[in-house]
Amino acid sequence: MTAAALVLAATPPALAAPLAGVPAALVQRPDRHLVLQRRQRRLLVLEAGELIRTYPVAVGMPGWDTPVGRFEVLNMQVNPVWEHPAKGTRIGPGPANPLGSRWIGFQKDCSGRRGVSGDQVLDLQGCLMTGFHGTPHRWTVGRAVSHGCVRLHDESVQELYGLVQVGTSVTVLP
Repeated sequence: MTAAALVLAATPPALAAPLAGVPAALVQRPDRHLVLQRRQRRLLVLEAGELIRTYPVAVGMPGWDTPVGRFEVLNMQVNPVWEHPAKGTRIGPGPANPLGSRWIGFQKDCSGRRGVSGDQVLDLQGCLMTGFHGTPHRWTVGRAVSHGCVRLHDESVQELYGLVQVGTSVTVLP
């Protein structure tokens, strides 16, 4: 029996489904860490082989895919200000803010990005951050609709914010 099969066999049935497809080495890590299952649009909070929390999420749309790989929480912010990446307009904290009430950044890419967004082409220069954040558009959670970030219901990102810190490991699976 493989290590992954052993982990699943020892996991209560209600928790086994979210762990399906997660490598056993990730599940068994001793530290608290996050695993994003892009395909399932689910975020897992794991620690020492235990599933602490699971959240439905929205991920990047085709052409603006949420990056796959190993990262760590780089920065965290309560009531962030959102800045439109192409226009530079800013929206402060409040119900209209596309980031909701919390920001947890985990990936920085300074190579720029180009892609279609609706009916316009965005050609973004400079450094861009990918992170977990809330959203005032609850209907988007569970879909692939963002420009790479991971959207959670605002109450979920508030809870997640209390479970992580700068340096927390983040693994994004396909």
